[in-house]
Amino acid sequence: MSHPALMSADDTALLVVDVQDKLMALIPGAVEVIRNIGFLLDAAQVLNIPVQATEQYPKGLGPTVSALAHKLPPRLEKLAFSCCAVPQIVEEFQRQARPKVLVVGIETHVCIAQTALDLLAEGFRVYVAADAVAARAETDHRWALHRMAQAGVHITTCEAAVFEWLRRAGTPEFKTISKMIQDRARRADRPAFHPTPRTTPA
Repeated sequence: MSHPALMSADDTALLVVDVQDKLMALIPGAVEVIRNIGFLLDAAQVLNIPVQATEQYPKGLGPTVSALAHKLPPRLEKLAFSCCAVPQIVEEFQRQARPKVLVVGIETHVCIAQTALDLLAEGFRVYVAADAVAARAETDHRWALHRMAQAGVHITTCEAAVFEWLRRAGTPEFKTISKMIQDRARRADRPAFHPTPRTTPA
């Protein structure tokens, strides 16, 4: 029996919040955040995980960054900071029978935190990938993650989330995604992932 806090490809949805040009221009480490969200979107496509996305006042803050726009469904516009103010978002997750939602995007202490807390209030189990959210100030980012965790949001990382979605090795999906992980490691100068244990030291 799996722990109820573990995600799977069958019970989880991905929500991408406000990854827009004018916002990302203000975010330290924006390139890595965009890369990490792209990695999650690619994995979600392989595993048939539903995705929703929003844009905050696009007339003023611009469109979704081009590196991600082509990977996303049509974005839902909003003025409220919480995505739950857009009824279609909660309704669609409920229609798809997705009781768990992984939330990523901008900014950690505003739209991410308010969305995550409202999703909890709607009865969802909520996850935030700490390396796929960001804020203009590190203090805001760090304390927002702390506050969400105290409220019951599960703080995770992109790679941990994807391995939970996979659950096991040896599948065609695992082989595809393991190549994506190795490519991500090369581009981000991270230690490479090896799908089988090494028998000799690196």
